[in-house]
Amino acid sequence: MEIYNSKEWFKAVFYLHRSDTVRKLFPYLILATILSLAVAYYELEYLNLSEKSWVRNITVVHSLLGFALSLLLVFRTNTAYDRWWEARKQWGTLVNISRSFAIKINAMVAEDDHRRRSFFKEAIPLYALSLFHHLRSDYTTYMLDEVEHPELSMDTQKHGPNQVASMMFRNVQDMFKSGEITPEEYRILDHEIRTFTDVCGACERIKNTPIPRSYSAFLKKFIVVYVASLPVGYVFSIGYFVAAAVPFIFYVLASLELIAESIEEPFGIDSDDLPIEKIASNIKRHVGEIIL
Repeated sequence: MEIYNSKEWFKAVFYLHRSDTVRKLFPYLILATILSLAVAYYELEYLNLSEKSWVRNITVVHSLLGFALSLLLVFRTNTAYDRWWEARKQWGTLVNISRSFAIKINAMVAEDDHRRRSFFKEAIPLYALSLFHHLRSDYTTYMLDEVEHPELSMDTQKHGPNQVASMMFRNVQDMFKSGEITPEEYRILDHEIRTFTDVCGACERIKNTPIPRSYSAFLKKFIVVYVASLPVGYVFSIGYFVAAAVPFIFYVLASLELIAESIEEPFGIDSDDLPIEKIASNIKRHVGEIIL
């Protein structure tokens, strides 16, 4: 995620950052300009249409369809932002539950039990790290630090977060069986671990459930046909100015679709995606400060 000043107008208007839709749409804007000029030249120079020609009234259709198109684009962008914000809330929950779990473990585990404390100190942030790799579909070996941790060995071909949650629960179960924690404390820790899994499931739901293809394809076709037919009717009222007006209209409509596409996948590497790698590293630092 790129940090920026939302109150800065000059850079927002004149600076083309990596995620700016102008970069992605530039070839299509050139094509829209050429198409508009060709239609304008053909209708104004070769066709001698009367004032009563139906072609001059085609703009009525654009006015009617423009309202429907605006509703579709509003629904599209709102749906995409809901996915982005839901993902951010889930990772916020992961931060909170990691801190809460670390605080409880720090209080329940004996200070001289260095083996158990060392395990949870590494395992809790490992869950966030494994979830990060899982959402990025990166099944590489999880390197915590230069020290070997055989108790944290994982099968990189399996579900990483589930393996970490299982290891934590086994340790909690061993603590309960050995009498290190009371039944009430066991229920508290069990609830904390279930919350880890709930966060993982919610993130997988967002990642694995994209916008229906038929809806996205229809909206793209709608925008292209709508914009391509604009010069046919508006050339009679604004002349060759359609070569500037039509590309601008296409830029506005297509940009909304591109923005929705960018934010509907919040776990990627685009500048608008969530900084889940940074969040995971922050969790590791915070847990290390709690469990000494």
